Amino acid sequence: MRILILCTGNSCRSQMAHGILQSLHHDWDVHSAGTRPALQVNPRAIQVMAEIGIDISDHTPKPVEDYLGQEWDYVITVCGGANETCPAFIGKVRHRLHIGFEDPSETIGDEQTIMDDFRRIRDQIKVHLPDTITEDIES
Repeated sequence: MRILILCTGNSCRSQMAHGILQSLHHDWDVHSAGTRPALQVNPRAIQVMAEIGIDISDHTPKPVEDYLGQEWDYVITVCGGANETCPAFIGKVRHRLHIGFEDPSETIGDEQTIMDDFRRIRDQIKVHLPDTITEDIES
């Protein structure tokens, strides 16, 4: 199964989703990209993923244009901006899903508050993303 996860910056939510799906299904070909990719993966996203044993430290944000024209079983947007600005794919896309998650990089507060929000979003992704894909596959 080939899955592309899209977000705006490809630095937090899409990278966490990428790591989670790849860790659950080693035989799936999972990629992530952004409509306006950041320069690097958010260090807090790397940290909270390491806390659950998933290493995304070697991930880099990539532009969605790198994946246009390829065939995908799923193209999944994880933030509203990507859902609204996601380009049309020239290649075959069997299923498009939008599963929105808040952007933890926009959290304001002390370091503990920010890290707690990154963990909350990570945990939401870990529960809801695999469940939604499984439900879609079974329907």
